[in-house]
Amino acid sequence: MSDFQALRTMMVDTQVRPSDVAKYPVIEAMLTIPREVFVPDSLRSAAYADTAIDLGAGRAMLEPRTLAKLLDAVDIGDDDMVLDLGCGLGYSAAVIARMADFVVAMEEDAGQVDEAEARLSAAGVDNVAVIAGPLAEGDARHGPYDVIVVEGGVETLPEALADQLKEGGRIAAIFIEGRVGAVRIGHKQDGHVYWRFAFNAGAPVLPGFEKVTEFAL
Repeated sequence: MSDFQALRTMMVDTQVRPSDVAKYPVIEAMLTIPREVFVPDSLRSAAYADTAIDLGAGRAMLEPRTLAKLLDAVDIGDDDMVLDLGCGLGYSAAVIARMADFVVAMEEDAGQVDEAEARLSAAGVDNVAVIAGPLAEGDARHGPYDVIVVEGGVETLPEALADQLKEGGRIAAIFIEGRVGAVRIGHKQDGHVYWRFAFNAGAPVLPGFEKVTEFAL
């Protein structure tokens, strides 16, 4: 067993399982996907730490327990089409791809998209398409989606994303209110998304998901 394999197993045993993550597909995916491949090269030694990984430009890769609990709560099935918003260097997309039929992963920076594609290819992940574009607009061309996962904080959810969710579909997002964050799972019924609280977590707010401040004269 390589050092990274041992660290991956330790991550699951000490961070993921104790956080009440019980769904086998989540456990299996996080035991399988090499997280060290999807972090900045200079941070490979910290890939399995119980912390978010700084991706630069105010962005972060979610800590393992937060991603695991979020995916456990949103309940991805093996025939689901998933939109992964803010995929970073591709780790979340690779994990989701182990559980879903196909993943459309998005990033705003074209260079980061190229890097994510290269890292996914190197890891042998072939059911992910990485798309460049504004995260808040999603990717309607490939929708509607069974599941949408937002890989960062949101203060408000753009209407365009709710429109790209199938009837009966689920969406997971980390809502930030001041210094407090809460993961909520939304279910779309009769054209509306109804949210329920899942657990507390934090993350930097993604571009385009900030609350617009209205000034009254």
